[in-house]
Amino acid sequence: MTNLEQIEGLLFVAGDEGITIPELEQATGFMRPAIHLMLEKLAEKYQADAQSALCLLVTDGSYRLATKRELAPVIKRYFEAPLATNLSQASLEVLAITAYRQPVTRIDIDEIRGVSSAATVQKLVLRNLIVAHGRKDEPGRPILYETTPMFLDYFGLTSLTDLPPLPETETLAEAQPETSDLFLAAFTSQLTGTDAQTETTQGDNE
Repeated sequence: MTNLEQIEGLLFVAGDEGITIPELEQATGFMRPAIHLMLEKLAEKYQADAQSALCLLVTDGSYRLATKRELAPVIKRYFEAPLATNLSQASLEVLAITAYRQPVTRIDIDEIRGVSSAATVQKLVLRNLIVAHGRKDEPGRPILYETTPMFLDYFGLTSLTDLPPLPETETLAEAQPETSDLFLAAFTSQLTGTDAQTETTQGDNE
């Protein structure tokens, strides 16, 4: 594994929230000048490769991977696909965790699921099933997410109180990766009679 691969991998898992130079420094142990140089190399690599869909963006000191502007039409069509399309297992897991623990950060969701949820969170935001709702008051000020009125409509709920209760012993602090199964089991018990179905998937590989 090269140093450049480590930086690129961290950019990928950081998702649309991005990652800062200090965060990259802390995660890798690399010196800041070296990190700046590797970020420049990645940006040049994506720009020079006509076969790559990616580019590197920086906003307020936070670096993130994004798709090139030329791909906007096809990506727009993808996210505007009818919601009647079956939701994946990953999407249902993220929705269940968000519904029960909102407002919740993507890192919280990742810890419960045991895998990165960056792409799934972004997809659900673009489909208006969850929405960013402020930032948590902690280092890095991560974005908080909550469900939307469309989420309630899609699953045939009148309010969040319609969700069946979780086991009383479950708290976010106690949650282990397998806890996502408990959230999902409780959540999907409410979906009988709706059009929501699952497809087997792992992590964000939708």
